[in-house]
Amino acid sequence: MTVHLYPLANGLSTDHPVPGLPFVDDSHIPLDEGPEAIEAVGRNQGEGMWGRYDPHRSSGGWRAFTTDPHDHSLGWSVRYHPEHGRTVLLMKDDDTATLHSTWDGEQLLYRAGGYWFDGTTWYRPGQVWDPVEQDYEKRQARAAVTVSAADMLDRRADAARAAVLDIADIDAEAPAPVVENWGDHLALWAAHQAERDGALPLERCVVDLATPELSGAQLIGVPEMAELGGITASTLRAYISRGNSEVPQPQALVGGRDQWARAVADDWVEARRRSYEGVRAVMSTGDRDQLSRGAADVRDHFAADFQNTLWGRPDVRKRWVLRARNEDSVQEIADALAWNVASSLDRILPTHLLGHTVESAVLHDFADAIDLDREVAKKQPRKQEWLHLWVSRPVAATLDWFIRHHPESAHHYIGEITREASTRWGIPAEDTLYTLRQAVATDGKLNQKDAESFFALLTPPEKND
Repeated sequence: MTVHLYPLANGLSTDHPVPGLPFVDDSHIPLDEGPEAIEAVGRNQGEGMWGRYDPHRSSGGWRAFTTDPHDHSLGWSVRYHPEHGRTVLLMKDDDTATLHSTWDGEQLLYRAGGYWFDGTTWYRPGQVWDPVEQDYEKRQARAAVTVSAADMLDRRADAARAAVLDIADIDAEAPAPVVENWGDHLALWAAHQAERDGALPLERCVVDLATPELSGAQLIGVPEMAELGGITASTLRAYISRGNSEVPQPQALVGGRDQWARAVADDWVEARRRSYEGVRAVMSTGDRDQLSRGAADVRDHFAADFQNTLWGRPDVRKRWVLRARNEDSVQEIADALAWNVASSLDRILPTHLLGHTVESAVLHDFADAIDLDREVAKKQPRKQEWLHLWVSRPVAATLDWFIRHHPESAHHYIGEITREASTRWGIPAEDTLYTLRQAVATDGKLNQKDAESFFALLTPPEKND
């Protein structure tokens, strides 16, 4: 996400000013009246306007955003934390909803192209995905120090040389304005902060972070970044120009050129290695086909099989003679090759492995259904015992595929499921079979007639008419 961020205000808006960026007058936004009032500025107020607020349950705070009523290309994003105060940002209106979603987590502040602060610790931009936690790994910035407004105030600063911009001075499409005498602007902000009721002391107003990772010696440009990633500089520039979200935001702009922290670049390289493309590269054969090893085994098997069919059999080989070649003969050969594939499904996906997997998955879904049913029964006692079984959609679709492609093996493993459900939970066979038949009918491709015929063969003999 690339957005233009401005610390807002007439000095009454934010406890966390962003270094280098000017302050913008926000007196027309009811920041002190709570999140509902902020939402109401834009919500249902006209075309091109919107607003929303949500509580932040883990912290007891809230977050809100609204379209600016005077310039609909701009929007205001506000987050309030009962301990760390309020952050107010002016940004492109199209980006406010994205930040609103991101602010649902631990991230209180962003600095230096994605470095973020949770109120205690600074972390690098999240890039390396943790499949267990289903979230990006939290990697702490090395030796990070929080820089407060008190740390940055300069005795030589003169608030008289500073000014607060009006919303009319901001162009959403232009680069974010940067002021060189930001110390003067910070002094003006501090003067207003001292007059604000409930404002945090300057020592607790976070402005920036300092870490060796962001020192000049640790910054690299596009050529070095591309080399680390194993791509060309032109490829990386193409990624950036297309807005490829996998490329992290730069940490600095030096001489008009993007610069990244080496630590961020290393995380990016690791993220690329752990991505789907990286996994595919590790598990590929390395030849020009770039197939996975398993797919290459399938290719090699059928290549040898087709060679034998097309050339090893004289009755087929003679059809390559031009005078004997016609549509019917080609169709016969195509049918023979297709039969080879269809009769070899067990080589592609062994049925004994698939069957055991489907059995375990169905029983797992049954166990979840039974546990939930017991929890509900504790809270809502019933006059009559009943059980609501289910099979999740992916498992049902896999079971359907198994039945259609390997009906005899599917018959065996469904019998195993029925026996295990009866032994483990006392579920009657007809209930298990009914649940599986309904799951296949809902999420599979088997037609009703074939499904009824197949499951009829699974009904225990004593139940048959």
